[in-house]
Amino acid sequence: MEIRPYRSDDEIGWVRCRVLAFLDTAYYENVLREKETYENPSIELVAIENGLVVGLIDVEYEIEERTVCSRGTGLGGMIWHIAIHPDFRRQGIGKRLLLEAEKVAREIGLNRFETWTRDDDWVNEWYMKNGFQKVDSYLQVYMEGKEEIKQAVSSSLPGFHLIQAYGHYVGEKKEEVQGRFNRVHECSCYEKKLG
Repeated sequence: MEIRPYRSDDEIGWVRCRVLAFLDTAYYENVLREKETYENPSIELVAIENGLVVGLIDVEYEIEERTVCSRGTGLGGMIWHIAIHPDFRRQGIGKRLLLEAEKVAREIGLNRFETWTRDDDWVNEWYMKNGFQKVDSYLQVYMEGKEEIKQAVSSSLPGFHLIQAYGHYVGEKKEEVQGRFNRVHECSCYEKKLG
């Protein structure tokens, strides 16, 4: 298996790998039809096995403090995507991608990585096992149906009926919010120092 920088001709494989990797996670609805691009410089790596993209990591990084990451001092990098094709999990590919991204990050002067993820236990455990510390969280709330939506959203537009809504809850009453809506995810921020 080869770990190398992403190339534009990897895009279809990148998208397929990410879609398949996210299907059995709390991010299952977060489908991209093309590879994301970034305003700032980025570290974009893929793992290739027999010509197939089997893993990926994208890290957008700062050239000016606090322009990409939400915390810390110095220059950091935000891991926007890390995904392993389901048929290739548990082979150390994620760790290899992370280690290579860390190596590049140190070479360019970054001092930490930041990432946000939802409440899949196995994903959160992977981050902690790989040296990340949980530093923050908030709730992502999906509202469906008339009863859930009217608890949080209203419209002043006559004849307009909201069918679905999505929001972030950053308040202190997390348990109350979790009890009021059927689909609520805790989204956690993890940070890893690159000392």
